[in-house]
Amino acid sequence: MAENGNVRRGALVTGAASGIGRAIADAFERAGYGVLAADLSPADDGPGVPFAGDLTQRADNRAAVAAAVEHFGRLDVVVASAGFQHVAPIEDFPEDDWERLIALLLTSPFLLAKYAWPHLRESGDGRFQVIASAHALAESPYKAAYVSAKHGVIGLVRTLALEGAEHGISATAICPGYVRTPLVERQIQSQAEAHGIAPEKVLEEVILAPHAIKRLIEPEEVADAALFLAGPGGRSFTGVPVVMDQGWTAR
Repeated sequence: MAENGNVRRGALVTGAASGIGRAIADAFERAGYGVLAADLSPADDGPGVPFAGDLTQRADNRAAVAAAVEHFGRLDVVVASAGFQHVAPIEDFPEDDWERLIALLLTSPFLLAKYAWPHLRESGDGRFQVIASAHALAESPYKAAYVSAKHGVIGLVRTLALEGAEHGISATAICPGYVRTPLVERQIQSQAEAHGIAPEKVLEEVILAPHAIKRLIEPEEVADAALFLAGPGGRSFTGVPVVMDQGWTAR
């Protein structure tokens, strides 16, 4: 499909029904990309072409890539943004939640890269991005699976950058601090229980405590970073965490 005489670049964004993923899909669509918006239950009023799939499953990761290529005739950008959280002490941490978190936050990006790689190589200017979180660089108690997966995905991105360099493929990990999303809002009660404090104290005493700047990041700010990294200005970024954490990891 052509826009202004140019071939429209194709993008696959996961976790696109809400939060960071939706903001990224919106931003890419406004910038003229063809967007396949993948989620477990895509929003009816969401951006791009909806794709419903369970990205903890190999087949659905493969299908998402295939659907993007089928719709746009190419695939230039993959943004792995899907995620969820579970907060619990290690001795109480449910093993099923560990496996689901690792599958979605670490294995899914691996599978998306594996299946998208030939298409990103054909693009000649392919970009692979993972929304990795400041928890890729720092730790918090009661988040064993999330922190482990986010640390692991930094290693994946660095490896992809080395493998992709000769093919014009870059790989980056965007690492925001706490973002105003349903994922953050849903963990307030579990954080209160884990830390033994009132829910109304969680934002100040737990969530924003590591931030030097005491505010939540807006999803649109993360989307702006993703769009920049996908564009001409992002060509020199590869194999690195792109940190936007309100000073969290400066400590």
